[in-house]
Amino acid sequence: MHEMSLAEGVIQVLEDNAKTQGFSRVDKVWLEIGLLSQVEVEAMRFCFEAVCRGTLAEGCELEIIESAGQGWCHQCCQQFDYNARFDPCPLCGGYQVEVVGGNEMRVKELEVSG
Repeated sequence: MHEMSLAEGVIQVLEDNAKTQGFSRVDKVWLEIGLLSQVEVEAMRFCFEAVCRGTLAEGCELEIIESAGQGWCHQCCQQFDYNARFDPCPLCGGYQVEVVGGNEMRVKELEVSG
């Protein structure tokens, strides 16, 4: 389950920001997770709660924003909503599709105190 290491990475980002920005508590985290990121949202919730214990984010609220996938077809030179990797282009049926959005996971926003 790679969500555990991703959740640990988020905690590291929070701790690094706490040092540079001078806060001591995280009350709420907004994570943006792309549809094509291969991150299971419910597993991420579970892992995040587990890794928060004993940290500045213990008990914080986690808000997940799911972003749509975007593909670019090299055959017809069009961008489109893309729901699954390795699917053909819905416009021309070609398979030379590059994922150009919705494959990321990032900390979008924080609510902090102290």
